[in-house]
Amino acid sequence: VQLQASGGGLVQAGGSLRLSCAASGRTFSTSVMGWFRQAPGKEREFVAAIRGSGHLIYYSDSVKGRFTISRDNAKNTVYLQMNSLKADDTAVYYCATRFRPRVSVTGLNDYDYWGQGTQVTVSS
Repeated sequence: VQLQASGGGLVQAGGSLRLSCAASGRTFSTSVMGWFRQAPGKEREFVAAIRGSGHLIYYSDSVKGRFTISRDNAKNTVYLQMNSLKADDTAVYYCATRFRPRVSVTGLNDYDYWGQGTQVTVSS
């Protein structure tokens, strides 16, 4: 399984970015997809997740109401629309996936495959 994240960049506070994560190597429609981020000097943290059907979605409190996760199973791609960006959102963003059944979606150990990360920098 390979995950390719893209869409990062430099944006002013209040702006928007959309991240994409293209998956390959296995049937994508049954997998849980997640987004995490890691700021300099901080641990990697959960941002959002979406189950295979797309009906169950989870967000961290810090991004709820500003970020939207979605998926297109036909394109094997998951998206993270980020609006009202803040300087605190600056981080490397990683997508991740798993295929084994598990209830939890917010922990690093809940995922088996990770993308390479894409840098998001928000200037204040």
